[in-house]
Amino acid sequence: MTTETKRQKQVAGLINEELNDIFRRMGLTMMDGGMISISSVKITPDLFEARVYLSMFQVKDTQATLLKFEEKNKEIRKELGTRVRHQLRSIPELKFFIDDTLDYVFKMEELFEKIKKEEEGPDATNTSETK
Repeated sequence: MTTETKRQKQVAGLINEELNDIFRRMGLTMMDGGMISISSVKITPDLFEARVYLSMFQVKDTQATLLKFEEKNKEIRKELGTRVRHQLRSIPELKFFIDDTLDYVFKMEELFEKIKKEEEGPDATNTSETK
């Protein structure tokens, strides 16, 4: 995997900042009973595609919410274009993805709590005494 160039990082940061503001203005930060934020933006080396990773907290149906973003893609890209037209030669295509790292973190925490409870339970003390 190649590392990002300085220009890629700059463009990704710019797009991230502008999209956060666009989402706030369009009311896309609160959908389907949950909160949505941009966890990261990755831009291809040719600067023609921006992969926007969305973090969804307590959203009931993440796939349906992702489809809503795909439906509004043209509108979001047009707004982005008006904001960054002086900084970028061409406006990158936006691709939206679900960032499931929050779900992964919560699942790991649940597993650790379960292990901790099993170790502290009465069964753990009985097995250690018999050995």
